[in-house]
Amino acid sequence: MQIYANLLILPPERIGIMAKTKYFFNEKTLSYEEIKLTHGQKLFRFFLFFFSAIALTAVFVFILFNFFESPKELMLKREIAEYKLQYRIMNDKLDNLQKLMNELEYRDDNIYRVIFDANPIPKSVREAGIGGVDRYASLEGYNESKLLIETAKKLDKLTSEMYVQSKSFDQVFAMARNKEKMLACIPAIQPIRNIDMQRISSYFGYRIDPFYKVRKFHEGIDFAAPIGTPVHVTGDGRVVQIIRSNRGYGNEILVDHGYGYMTRYAHLSAFKVKVGQYVKRGQVIGLVGDTGKSTGPHLHYEVIKNHHPINPIDFFFNDLTPAEYSKMVALSKIPTQSMD
Repeated sequence: MQIYANLLILPPERIGIMAKTKYFFNEKTLSYEEIKLTHGQKLFRFFLFFFSAIALTAVFVFILFNFFESPKELMLKREIAEYKLQYRIMNDKLDNLQKLMNELEYRDDNIYRVIFDANPIPKSVREAGIGGVDRYASLEGYNESKLLIETAKKLDKLTSEMYVQSKSFDQVFAMARNKEKMLACIPAIQPIRNIDMQRISSYFGYRIDPFYKVRKFHEGIDFAAPIGTPVHVTGDGRVVQIIRSNRGYGNEILVDHGYGYMTRYAHLSAFKVKVGQYVKRGQVIGLVGDTGKSTGPHLHYEVIKNHHPINPIDFFFNDLTPAEYSKMVALSKIPTQSMD
């Protein structure tokens, strides 16, 4: 009761500052006395408060950054998710474009270039390398590096193939513009007219050599005809070689028709052209003979494409009907002896 009595008699000015100043009750003097801290105690309390505040702040920051997301973070996450979605959509579009490019390449190699008798573009050229291993090094180290690199590779591959295809179409376009000239140059007739020749004595393929009696590949067709029979060039071109010899093919003429085609006329008895001279299809360039390694008067005729001999009967379409061509193909399969 005495304590409460003492509380009641505190001066009003003391009561107003009790919230800021701390007191203790002195039982000896029966009065309240102000608590006074030493400098060490004040410094201790300051550091205790300071480090407690830092620790509490660290706890709040940890909780905030690990369990809560800021509006900016939420916005960035939405943007990243949108970027990933757009990259996947872009990859799907690139896959569709690649399918279209593959279709264009197939048509180019198997239709357009076949029409104009051009070789297909090698796969090694279409799929040529587009850089070294460090080309995509700048895209490494990201969470979505695999997606970025995959997209970049598809884009680079498609760009390279489009460039090659563009060049190919330029070539096809040029060939289309020169189709009339090309058709005039490609061998398309027999070098000896039907009314002038006796028969085709030997065809393209493996035949028995008339001198050595062994099976040997015959790279042309032998037209049996009298000495002096006119020999006609089978397509427009330029005479690139004239050989005079008593061995092998004997006297021969080599004509370059361009577009990868060349024709050879061998065992001639006379020449009607000179090296470097341009000739037109049907023009007489020589006369049938019996020179070189030969068993009788005839013309040995070859068609050469890209330095390889091919079957000349595939180039007689201007002289033969379908029935005559079928008969010739059947005869060419009969094993016979060549004349050279």
